[in-house]
Parts: sequence; structure tokens; C-alpha cells
Amino acid sequence: MTTKPLRNRARVSKRSLRRKIMACFQKGYCMKKVLLTGGGTAGHVTPNIALLPKLRQEGYEIVYMGSYDGIEKKLIGDFDLPYVGISTGKFRRYPDVRNLTDPFRVLKGWREAKAYLKKHRPDVVFSKGGFVSVPVVRAAASLGIPCVLHESDMTPGLANRLCIPVAYQVCCNFPETLRMIPGAKAVLTGSPIREELTKGSRLAGLNLCGFSANIPVVLVMGGSSGAAQVNKAVRSALPKLLLGYQVVHLCGKGKVDNLLLNTPGYRQFEYVKNELKDLFAMADVVISRAGANAICELLALKKPNILIPLPAASSRGDQILNARSFESQGFSCVIQEDDLTADLLMDKVHELYFTRQCYYDAMSGSGQMDSIKTIVRLLGEAAEHTEPKEKAIP
Repeated sequence: MTTKPLRNRARVSKRSLRRKIMACFQKGYCMKKVLLTGGGTAGHVTPNIALLPKLRQEGYEIVYMGSYDGIEKKLIGDFDLPYVGISTGKFRRYPDVRNLTDPFRVLKGWREAKAYLKKHRPDVVFSKGGFVSVPVVRAAASLGIPCVLHESDMTPGLANRLCIPVAYQVCCNFPETLRMIPGAKAVLTGSPIREELTKGSRLAGLNLCGFSANIPVVLVMGGSSGAAQVNKAVRSALPKLLLGYQVVHLCGKGKVDNLLLNTPGYRQFEYVKNELKDLFAMADVVISRAGANAICELLALKKPNILIPLPAASSRGDQILNARSFESQGFSCVIQEDDLTADLLMDKVHELYFTRQCYYDAMSGSGQMDSIKTIVRLLGEAAEHTEPKEKAIP
């Protein structure tokens, strides 16, 4: 009489265990492996860093592959990630003796990346670009490991152009870029930004700068190394700007003007790190260069902004295109550096502040606001298409 119920309980227990195991797999608790790559500049690393919390939440095992001693190694060192260094080189568009030797370094990096990938078999590779990513992506593709790329600028850079033919998908910041990527691979995602930037305190920013809560704040960002023309125009406009606004100025290393240190309503910093989130929270309008990561942060935080792109003579012109796209979408007001004067800057700040709601509304309606969730979803879909074999590379 007692045997049958015990058998029934055993069968129920086994069924319950099977259900729990299946539930775990359905929820994604099975460990997936993702290899992140990108480097050469901070802009090729920080979006990868922004993905880390969500990837960990989704149960990914994460490894970073970069150059032996590049900036990416330093930046990733703060995040308790395994780091794999490989040899790398740069493709230069100008005469340089290193153009003769760097192809051999890239080939060595490809062999090192392939040996690691073949042994450890990540489910998917995510590349943020930079030349260190080229041997990694090409090696992964040769092993049938799907690669998802991210292109920050409107027009793909050379490194990504070399990788796009073997990519599974390409994440983009701009609607215009979708037409430039062949094979229906492009997806409009926006750029992942660090979650902590959304958690700033306006009060903390005001206290840091010694500002009043009753006067609007202009945040000026010239990029990590500062921008001489922007700094000059802002300081020339200060006598008029400070009549109606407070100004916090991120002016770049070594570019603080000591004669203006005690100017009421004006605060200078060479660079900020953890405090940036509080300065963003405090700012009513922002003046910025038009680097892809910077403008995507402004979009995600819905900050009305004036963009002053780096001129074509000093770059490949990507900032001009970035700014033009944001202007056409109603996200930004744009001043070309060649046109920049103190009076024009003052007029544009005033115009932007009093029409800021229009810019806020346009950014709120953007389809590029949930980039981290979208990119992690794409990585999960790509991981399901892993081909466990070597294949020819076009």
C-alpha cells in the first residue's frame, strides 16, 4: 500500500526537476560566452563598458580582446574582466615606414586571435571598432563564430569596412548609415551609454560648482583634450553669457584660464570622471563637439545642445556628418567652427534655451533610446547562429 505513493512521488520529483532545468535554459541561465573587442581610443572602448552590466545580468561569460598595451587594456582593468592581448597594427593613409611592418603585426594578431578563439569558442563576438578589432573579427568569422559590429559614425571607418563583409549584423547610430551597409545587415540601435550617466544629481552638480538653483546652467564640453576654438569663443562670450546663465566648462588638460578662476557663475574643470553624471543632471543646455559617443550621450539624456563639429581639415569629416544628421532630426543646433564667434554663440545659446522643449520632444521620440537592450538582444540572436566549423572568408 505504501509503494505506489512513493513511486508517484518519485515521478513527480523527476518531472519537477526537469521543469526547473528547462526553465533555467529558457531564462538564459545557461552560461553563454561573448568576446568583446575594440580599442585604440576611449571611444572604441566605453560603449563596450556600457554593455557589461546587462551582459552580466543575462548570464554571459565575458572576455575582452585588445592590443598588448593599448588604452583598452587600461580602461578594462577597472572591471574585473579577463583580458587577452594580441599583436596589432594600423592602416595609415599617409606615407610611413610602419606601413611596411604593420601588416605583419596584423597577421600575427590574426593568428593569436584565431588560436584563442578556436580553443575557447565564444558564442558571439561584439566589436566596437578600431584596428585591433580587424584581426579578431576576421579570425572569428573564419571559425564560424558570428560577429556583431557597432559603427558610431555616420560613415563606416576603415576598420569596420574591412569587417563588414563577414559580420552577422552591424549596429548603427544614424538612419543614414543603414543605406551604406550591404546585405540588410544594418540595425539602428544607437550607441550604448554608461548607466551611471542617467543617475546624476542636479543638487550634487550645483554644490560641486557653487551655482545657484535659480539660474539656468550651460555645460561646455570640448572633448577629452579640449577644443581651443570652442574654449576661446566661450570665454569671449562670458561677459554676456553670465548675465543670464551659469557656465561649467570642461576645457581639457592644461587649458584652465587662471585669470578666470574666481569669476562668479563660471567654473572650469580640465576633466571630470564620476562627477560628469551630476554635471549632466544640472545642465539645462550643452555645448559640445560632435563625436559620436558624446552626441549619443546627449540624445540618451535628452539634453538640448549646440554642436560645434571638428572641421574637415582636422578630421575625416565624420563630426560634420554626425552633427548634420542630429540637426536634421531636430536633436541639435549646429555651428560650424569656421563661423564661430562669441556673438553667434551667445545668440544660439539664448535661442536654444527658450526653444529647448522642442529639442527635448524630438529626442524623446527617437528610436535610438534603448540601445543596450537592443544590442544585447542582437547578440543573443547571433549566438544562436554559431557555426562550429572553419569556413572560407571572402
